[in-house]
This record gives sequence, C-alpha cells and structure tokens, in this order.
Amino acid sequence: MTRMYSRQSEFEPLRGVLSEADEPLTAREIVALLDDEEFESPHRVATVLGRRAERGEVEVVRGNPYRYRLTT
Repeated sequence: MTRMYSRQSEFEPLRGVLSEADEPLTAREIVALLDDEEFESPHRVATVLGRRAERGEVEVVRGNPYRYRLTT
C-alpha cells in the first residue's frame, strides 16, 4: 500500500537519515538506510532533496553520483 505524504512530512525521514550521517550520502545510500516504502527509488529521494536544496535546507555535493547533506 502506497502512502501519500505532504511535502513536509515526506522530507522528515530523509532529514533523519541525513542528520545521523557523518558525511554526505548518495540517494542510493539513503534508500538503503530508510525503512520506508515511499522511498524505494533513489530517483524519488533525489527529487525530494533537490526541492529542498532550492530552499537552502539541503546541500547538493556535485559529482558522480551526487551526494546530499543538511545545511543546518
């Protein structure tokens, strides 16, 4: 069963993973650390984090692959 998230609540699990990380993580690494059916795809994680990067809440470390960290 797929759950629908508001934009704020869909970011919360990702924020939790990133806040625990010692270094920037790839979308694939984030998916592996999540226990959440909504984020089975690294593409979905990257989309949500990309939106948050536009707001300045997340930093995107450009590279191959991109990595993400909170800007706190």
